Amino acid sequence: MNVDDWKKYVRTGHFPDWLDQPVDVVAQRLLGCLLIRTLNVDNSLVRVIVRIVETEAYDQNDPASHAYHGKTHRNRALFGPAGRCYVYFTYGMYHCLNISASTDGFGAGALIRAVEPVDEASRKIVEERRKIHGVGATNGPAKLCMALGIDADLYGHDLRTAPLQLVEAPLRDGETVQKTVRIGISRARDVLRRFVIAGNPYVSKLPHHSHVSSSK
Repeated sequence: MNVDDWKKYVRTGHFPDWLDQPVDVVAQRLLGCLLIRTLNVDNSLVRVIVRIVETEAYDQNDPASHAYHGKTHRNRALFGPAGRCYVYFTYGMYHCLNISASTDGFGAGALIRAVEPVDEASRKIVEERRKIHGVGATNGPAKLCMALGIDADLYGHDLRTAPLQLVEAPLRDGETVQKTVRIGISRARDVLRRFVIAGNPYVSKLPHHSHVSSSK
């Protein structure tokens, strides 16, 4: 895929049919996919389009996962069906977005850690919403939620539909996937379940322990 090919994927609007695969596979394949957020800007509905450039995988067998102790009212979206929003509140002030994955009934989700605006219009909107210019507007899980207006109102939302849609798209020509340890967790800290588009400027800081994979 070339830089401007995102437009044809938006027109096609194909929802991924592989979200019921194991979450590590899903988290990698989400890289390059598009999120389309419909927002009210100056009393007009506009679409902000971003590429997913960084994810982390979690599941119910993972002690770092919100699903580790079983299904509860709070984490129920992680248990399916795949392709739903699991939005959680952290530090008493921030929201983070996960996409439910794997088979229905198995608790798993891919945390969306960073996104990249695909065009100038989207970039301007997210930067204005954050009052921050450049990559700092969306290079973190809470940052991207603030930029895209993602909060608890989208809990359990089906990503096939507006106001937040997931559209399948491939990596760009020459892009590769880098696998690393996850960030900001106290358990299972050495497991390589964080996936980034290598070299993308919107990716948050890389830890030292990482290796490169070209698969998607």
